[in-house]
Amino acid sequence: MNKAKLVYRPVGLGLGAASGMVAAALFKQLWPVFGRGDDAPDALDEGRSWPEVLLAAGVQGAVFAVVKAGVDRAGAAGVRRLTGTWPA
Repeated sequence: MNKAKLVYRPVGLGLGAASGMVAAALFKQLWPVFGRGDDAPDALDEGRSWPEVLLAAGVQGAVFAVVKAGVDRAGAAGVRRLTGTWPA
C-alpha cells in the first residue's frame, strides 16, 4: 500500500462522517423548496403521496452524492498536496 493511501484512509473516514452531517443539514434546508412542509416524508409515512416520497428520496440521494463526491475529491487533492501522490 502506498503512502498516499495510508495518509488518506483516516482522512477519508473523518471526511465521510463530516460530509454526511453536512449533507443532512443541506437537505433539511433544501426540502421546503421542493416539497410540502418542513419535514421530508419517510417511506412509511402513510399520509404522504408516492410522488412526494419518491421526490424526497431522489433529492436526498442527489444531495448526499454531490456532497460526498465534493468532499472525497477535496480530500484526495489535499493528500496529493501533502504526499505528491493521488490516493487511488
